[in-house]
Amino acid sequence: MYDIYCRLRDDKKLKDSDVAKATGITKSTFSDWKTGRSKPKQDKLQKIADFFGVTLDYLMNGTYDNQINTIAAHHDEAEWTEEELEEIEEFKRYVLSKREK
Repeated sequence: MYDIYCRLRDDKKLKDSDVAKATGITKSTFSDWKTGRSKPKQDKLQKIADFFGVTLDYLMNGTYDNQINTIAAHHDEAEWTEEELEEIEEFKRYVLSKREK
């Protein structure tokens, strides 16, 4: 999970302190996760997933949830690439963000 978090954070050119401010999770908590002193709790994982606009499944396992796999299963052509799956996930987040406005 921590590796996936780091990848998401780095992709957005953020620091732990930026994510801490946005989510209310302390910087020391991130440090504890990195060193293995503690494991993230469900509520904090959800805050991070929400912040980055990914599913909890993706944050924990680096895989897409069943909804994305269901969409992919209905494709008549060859298998979806990782890039295409990411585009589907981004579009899903976009549609959901419009609903929230």
